[in-house]
Amino acid sequence: MSEQQRYKLHWITALIEMLKTLKEAILPLVVLVFANGFKGGGTGLWYVDYLSFLIFGVLIISLFVSGIIKWKRFEYWFEDDELRIESGLFVKKKRYIPFDRIQSLDYTEGIFHRPFGLVKVKVETAGSSNAKQAEGELTAITKAAAKRVETELAEAKKRQKGMSAEEIGMDTPLVAPMEEMPIKEESNFRKVFLMSSKDLLVLATTSGGVGVILSGAAIFLSQFGELLPFEWMFEEISSFIKFGVLIVAIAVFLGLLGVWILSVGMTLLSHYNFTVEMNEEDIVITRGLLEKKKVTVPLKRIQSVVVVENPIRKLFGYATVSIHSAGGGIGQNSKINLFPIVKRDRVLLYLEDVFPDLHLEEPANRLTAKGRPFYYRIDFLWMLPAIGALTYFFFPYGLLSLAIIPAIIALGIWQHRSAAYGIVGNQLTFRFRGISLQTAYMKKKRIQSMEMKQSYFHRRKGVATVIANIKSGMGVFHANVHHMEVEEAERIFNWYEKGGSTSDE
Repeated sequence: MSEQQRYKLHWITALIEMLKTLKEAILPLVVLVFANGFKGGGTGLWYVDYLSFLIFGVLIISLFVSGIIKWKRFEYWFEDDELRIESGLFVKKKRYIPFDRIQSLDYTEGIFHRPFGLVKVKVETAGSSNAKQAEGELTAITKAAAKRVETELAEAKKRQKGMSAEEIGMDTPLVAPMEEMPIKEESNFRKVFLMSSKDLLVLATTSGGVGVILSGAAIFLSQFGELLPFEWMFEEISSFIKFGVLIVAIAVFLGLLGVWILSVGMTLLSHYNFTVEMNEEDIVITRGLLEKKKVTVPLKRIQSVVVVENPIRKLFGYATVSIHSAGGGIGQNSKINLFPIVKRDRVLLYLEDVFPDLHLEEPANRLTAKGRPFYYRIDFLWMLPAIGALTYFFFPYGLLSLAIIPAIIALGIWQHRSAAYGIVGNQLTFRFRGISLQTAYMKKKRIQSMEMKQSYFHRRKGVATVIANIKSGMGVFHANVHHMEVEEAERIFNWYEKGGSTSDE
């Protein structure tokens, strides 16, 4: 074992790296070509007239050469219970990732991976210094090579527990050639959830993809506003409006319908065949049609379980179950949809199967009427001036803005009635609402900190807001119950203190 065998990525890595860099530079490249690349300037010098096209071609060639270099100079190997990665031409980069810091191995099969039987492996660690990038990434390797990484990781963790080579089952040496490694099926994983076609359709039709598409369109307009012929567009729209309100309304409806259909298609592709499997240590989530993704979440890293009930989906009897994981490499906020959409009457059944130690009873302690005005009072501070301005400048139509007042009061009362909390043993349950109703189940040992906030008006009325802070990736998830009585807030703090034993049981 003095000389460790080093492994290369698949040659398709060169193409993937080129496209990845091209995607990041697409905006300046498009501006470069569209600004002055379609026609010559009439100088008589072809290399001047078509300079932007020449620059574009040189950049494409450079990116392709850069991709080849990245592929050629990338190596990885296993040594001293570490995954070691070396890359770079002029500046060599070496990254050593100890196996005991690896939280999970996430897999992606994109459109360039599937024809060759390849996967992309992202190495996620606890406490990664970069929330947007994995600790290590193997862009394109064979499934046998991916299985080899799993095997090395499992063997290293077992060695750290003091197990012998015979107990580990090391029938092959650590430096065995990659092609000799057999691919074994993960038979110890059991399937706990599979999204049906009907549920997938409901998820797609009620998703928030429309907002994402419209936001992307707004960003595009902000980047290329100077290149778009707004005057011509304005003239065309003005002439179109002359056809009448009905025609315009139909056109707007068809446009929104097209955006909605596009968002439905995006959701269907990304959540196709959504499957959740688990064993004693990990939860594995697999999804996607064109790009198949596989995410592993260690059970010991899960900090909280949250049931989200969107008002629209609730009408159809559906809810969403998400989890928060304390994984630094997963993202700034590591909220993961465990069950993106599931029948509300089956939520407890699935949660009992995955988290048998959770107490899933409804939180029994509701808020008293003392804190109810605070749910809508503060909104008047900024809404009343806006209503006054609308009424003054757009009288009499501005009087319609007065309808906002009962809407605010109704929303506040709705939020107050929804809020509740429960304490059972070492578990705290918070239920709260913005628009969607959220029920958060949190173990005491997973709560990073507790806060109690009181304003001057809170102190006068004897109410307070309690916030439980939960680790979520590199960020924090805040579960809160607003405007509860101070005695109730102190009860929660007494339970949270070391040795506290307050319980609803």
